[in-house]
Amino acid sequence: MLESKNSYRQVMKATSLFGGVQVFNILVSIVRSKFIALWIGPAGYGIAALFTSTLGLISGMTDFGLDKSAVKDISFNSENPQNVSRTIQILKRLVSFTSVFGALVMIIASPWLSEFAFESKEYTFSFVWISIALLFKQLSSGQLAILQGLRKLKKLAQANLYGNLFGLIITLPLYYFYRVDAIVPAIIISSFIAFIFTFYYAKNTETEKVEISNKQAFSEGKPMIYLGVTLSISAMIGLLVAYLIQIFISQTGGIAQVGFYNAGFVILNSYVGLVFNAMGTDYFPRLAAISDKIEQVRKTVFEQAYIAILLITPIVVVFLIAAPLIIVLLYSKEFTPIISMVNWGILGMAFKAVSFAMGYIIIAKGDSKIFIKTAIGFNTLLLAGNILGYYFGGLEGLGISFLIYYIIHFIGVRIITKYYYNFYFEKGFYAIFSVCILVCSCAFLLTYLENPFLKYISLSILAVFSFVFSYIQLDKKMDIKELFSKIFKRKK
Repeated sequence: MLESKNSYRQVMKATSLFGGVQVFNILVSIVRSKFIALWIGPAGYGIAALFTSTLGLISGMTDFGLDKSAVKDISFNSENPQNVSRTIQILKRLVSFTSVFGALVMIIASPWLSEFAFESKEYTFSFVWISIALLFKQLSSGQLAILQGLRKLKKLAQANLYGNLFGLIITLPLYYFYRVDAIVPAIIISSFIAFIFTFYYAKNTETEKVEISNKQAFSEGKPMIYLGVTLSISAMIGLLVAYLIQIFISQTGGIAQVGFYNAGFVILNSYVGLVFNAMGTDYFPRLAAISDKIEQVRKTVFEQAYIAILLITPIVVVFLIAAPLIIVLLYSKEFTPIISMVNWGILGMAFKAVSFAMGYIIIAKGDSKIFIKTAIGFNTLLLAGNILGYYFGGLEGLGISFLIYYIIHFIGVRIITKYYYNFYFEKGFYAIFSVCILVCSCAFLLTYLENPFLKYISLSILAVFSFVFSYIQLDKKMDIKELFSKIFKRKK
């Protein structure tokens, strides 16, 4: 019982640490997005989004997924200091090559990237400059992989926190004085600052010194590269799908609509999805370390999914209540058209909370073929759904397609993990899951009430219920009162 309680507390501890960092990063993003939206408008926001998504796409094509596969290898060898040190040196050597390779690819492809993204070669030199950002982005990812694999959570959190803060402080004045012309310099400066902090914290990590040549790095790093390429292809497919959706929206509805789409996407995946980002940082290395022990895998996934769904439910309800206000605060009144998109899409987060926990089993196991097949299948579904959704329903149609996608994704991942790994949830999970889905669905339906007083009173009562329900269920597993009591005693 004590071991189980401590296990839940470990999940919550990591979530609290990175949740706090995520909240801070969200505040930074709010300030950045707010001022950028005011200073460059939806069209400028759309241009910035296309630059950023192109950067992500090329990075995904050329980083060989080493930031993910290295986390698995470092975690799995965590009990052997010599092996860990060697794995880290191999990673550093490989990343130094992939970062330069990625920058060269972007420089060479810059005319075509400009033509594809903007239907003009006007932005060719902009993409050439952004290759610098790609270089620093990949180097930063390698350093973060070291910290994550070693589970140096505090250092990882500090690197993310300071990188975002100083990136904001330095780039905001650029947007104020140069408006749209500041987009490219701001992207480069932000990536450089992030690299400085990740390099500093990863460099101070204590590991044994191991000398390794380039030839040895490529020879011994083949398994890491193989799994990394698989993960990279999957990530590239996801980035390509997001890119194609933006291009379709740009050509169908205009560049401003791309800005709306990205604003809504950021809310769903960064702000509401902070629970997933916070949990995934510690969850993946923990799962990778026990990937060959199915009983421990079931237990770890259950704990992760259990906490994720109970944390996300109150967030969904509160977001549904305050979506119009939140969107205006995050961006401006010009972005209110995304309210319906966010309301529909946010319902899918409840299903994502569980499929997120299950999906990591495939990565932790290192099953490349299964991972690629699922990535292609699900991303094809997402692309088709988003295109059809936008074509027939505009921004609201996009939200509906997101919800449908996450439901299908949950069912699909559940079937795959059962069939290949004999994974199943412990008794009682689906009862909790069903209540959470019901609460979120009721909150969504209540947003359609025409009487404002009745609507917000009903939603407020439901929000209180969601908080109380989540607290009671979490308290059963981790004894929250005892946990707080210990924290206060330590402070005294």
